[in-house]
Amino acid sequence: MEILSGLVIIFIACIIIWKACDGFEDASGYLGRNMKGGVKGATIDAIGSSMPELFTTFFFLVLAGDAKGFASGIGTTSGSAIFNIMIIPAAVIMSVIVVNRKVQYININPKVVLRDGIALMLAILCLIIFVSETELDWYHGVFLMSLYVVYVLSLFFIKMDSEGDHDEEYEYEAGDGGRLAAFFKLDLSHAILGNNTMNSKRAWVLLILATSIVGASCHLLVTGCELLGDGLNWNTYVVALIFAAAATSVPDTIISVKSANNGAYNDAISNALGSNIFDICFALGLPLTIYTLFYDKTIIMSGGAEEMNFIGQFRILLLIMTFLATVIFYVGAKRKKLGAKSGYFLMLLYVAFIFYTLAYTYEAPWLQGVQDALININDHLVKLNPFHKM
Repeated sequence: MEILSGLVIIFIACIIIWKACDGFEDASGYLGRNMKGGVKGATIDAIGSSMPELFTTFFFLVLAGDAKGFASGIGTTSGSAIFNIMIIPAAVIMSVIVVNRKVQYININPKVVLRDGIALMLAILCLIIFVSETELDWYHGVFLMSLYVVYVLSLFFIKMDSEGDHDEEYEYEAGDGGRLAAFFKLDLSHAILGNNTMNSKRAWVLLILATSIVGASCHLLVTGCELLGDGLNWNTYVVALIFAAAATSVPDTIISVKSANNGAYNDAISNALGSNIFDICFALGLPLTIYTLFYDKTIIMSGGAEEMNFIGQFRILLLIMTFLATVIFYVGAKRKKLGAKSGYFLMLLYVAFIFYTLAYTYEAPWLQGVQDALININDHLVKLNPFHKM
């Protein structure tokens, strides 16, 4: 019964997130209509569509507390990041090339891939090296958030050409019925705009409303994950790694696919990469800062050896997956041949990741050597932190 209840609650949370994303996409499409070089995808799209990861991490921290809560937050952000960088580009490629047959290859700017790919790998390395203490405090969260601020500022100083961009004309079609009925149907664009045209004020109201509804649904998501974990006898952070991660990545997937079908290929890819940078820096950093300051206590990771091992190996796995995906995007962009084969290979990598996670959950004996190797790499990187307590 717990398994069924958990799956139903997770499904309902997904539907709410999915519906609210339509309103968010309309708002971000208007606000970012003049942005170039993947800046819109890496900032407005990435931040708004990553709100679920932020709220989910916060709820896990509040409900589970300390090591298990932070491990669940790592699980959500890591799993979501791997989903984003594997499944979202694959979905974009399949939608544009295989389903709609608009083009044979997707043309994206290799400089955008290199910019966001390197920034993401640096963020993951900073997470591994500098946020690996047995006792985490507010300044660890502030450090992570500062990385994202540096990344956003760099977007406006690193000039990119318009290769892979497509000037979209914003279009809004009013829905049927009254605005109140539209709100209950989660047709947020019609609820806010009615028959009016979009302007900056209405776009910001729509953006905030959509983000708030997505965030509120995350409490349902966390509850569903806990029920599912109890029913399957899995640790909550493992459930978060698979189910919460996929559920919170629904906004990124929808927005990226829509951007790609409108010709904005840079935004489609940079949304996936930019969302991951936001997830690593803000979706972990802000809840960590708020939790430690509000409750006036640190997060104690010592004594949670299982949680530390989980965090260590999956952070390294995230780094490896990010490197592989960045290489695929960059090579495809340079050769102008980012096509269906790349999409299939990305999906295969994600299946391998899920297989590894299930093998970890059921303690497959053959996996021990791989786990030890990943944890060993993590431990060596952690030692690069001059403030690390031995």
